Amino acid sequence: MRTDVRPVVAHALPTDPGGLRERGGVGAVCAGFVVVAGVLVPLGLPLGWDEIVYASRFGPYGPGVPFSAPRTRGVPLLLAPVASWTDSVVLLRLWMTALAGGALYLGFRPWVGVMRALRRPAGAAVAAALYGSLWFALFYANSAMPNHYTAMGALAATGCFLRRDPGRAAYAGLAAGLAVVTLIRPNDGAAVALPFSAAALLVPAWRGRGRLVAVAAGVAAGAVPWVVEAWLRFGGVARRLGEASDTQGGMRPVLSLKAHLTALDGPLLCRPCTDDTMALGAAAWWLLLPLLVALGLWTTRRAGLATAPLRLAVAVGASAALPYLFLVPYAAPRFLLPGYALLVLPAAVGLLAVADRARGRARASRQVRVALAVVLLGHAAVQIAQVRTHVSVQERARADWQRISAVLREGGVRPPCLIKGNSLAIPVAYTAGCASAAMADPAPATAVILRRADPPHWAREWPRRPVPDTYNPGWSVAVRPETGVRRDARP
Repeated sequence: MRTDVRPVVAHALPTDPGGLRERGGVGAVCAGFVVVAGVLVPLGLPLGWDEIVYASRFGPYGPGVPFSAPRTRGVPLLLAPVASWTDSVVLLRLWMTALAGGALYLGFRPWVGVMRALRRPAGAAVAAALYGSLWFALFYANSAMPNHYTAMGALAATGCFLRRDPGRAAYAGLAAGLAVVTLIRPNDGAAVALPFSAAALLVPAWRGRGRLVAVAAGVAAGAVPWVVEAWLRFGGVARRLGEASDTQGGMRPVLSLKAHLTALDGPLLCRPCTDDTMALGAAAWWLLLPLLVALGLWTTRRAGLATAPLRLAVAVGASAALPYLFLVPYAAPRFLLPGYALLVLPAAVGLLAVADRARGRARASRQVRVALAVVLLGHAAVQIAQVRTHVSVQERARADWQRISAVLREGGVRPPCLIKGNSLAIPVAYTAGCASAAMADPAPATAVILRRADPPHWAREWPRRPVPDTYNPGWSVAVRPETGVRRDARP
């Protein structure tokens, strides 16, 4: 990493009030993000599979559903101000939308001064707009999901790390950002902390005990709840890590680049991705982003300014993304949000360089203006279309849970009850007011939900009912008879 950091970090956070306009620009982008997300994603959208797991930690959303080893207590903590006293989905989504907008501001706010020193005062706002325009950022704005908050924690921590002669506030911001990331996703916290530690050890202008202590303190503070729970529930850290790996299909060296590329237009979870196709318009993001990043770094260097802050952003973003690209055997667009949040910073500098080129009166400048407008409008159109598509899909797919629950009730299933099936047993059972369990669980089941599959051997004689009019066809339920159940039918 280059050591040319002093010229930029010396003015990273100016003391004069001249940054009010830039901070206002970031705030306006965040407000727009909240409004657009609120328009595109219905506040009444039923909770998704992961959201149910997190929300059911609270009494109003009971009954509780299994909380597996990979999950942490960070997202339930975000939900607590609302979920602890009401089961209203609308209120919860309103709260999460406001929280997402606030997090977006806190994430990009530390970069206002850095961008001013790079002579791109609008850079932080443009970067926030690039990030906030992504369909999966908009789709999850009102969702109880972790990735936006790990992204903003990593982003804020990086901005605080760049402060020249940082005082308590900068160290606290660095530690707090890493604590948020680690509390919500410990693996992301470790990945983000790695380039910070390397920079604090190797780059003379950043070298010092203060940054290293803040990094270590942030990771440690965020990891404590996870470590304590590992010993209380799973028998230790190693056993929890092993169980988490098994739950996720086995963490191992694997090339998931193609899976993430095809997931750019969905589905929300690509597991597996063998038959998934890709829309060319959505794939353009992976072409546009690296070009803008390279242009941002090149124009900054050509202007005689230090590129180290942008290079650090690239390093942190890459470190956050690499585990998902090379260790996780499946893909979801939201997994890469922390990486995108850091990469849009040099990309914003590159985009502003193109905008400068378009301001001239020459014919070439007019052509650049047209091309820039086409690219930006095309990007916006693709992202909005993707949000609308996935909202429609999720509305219909989650309505299936209500239809399956209705068939269960027709079969006499009432709480207390235990539903078994594949992974969708959790949201279906939750919707029906029942507990859920895997097929191999020894507890006796009240009913089994099936999709294009035969019941397990212990439920083959149970009455089976098809579920009509589902978005995903092929659902049926097998309900245990109220009388005459043989003892050897218990799984």
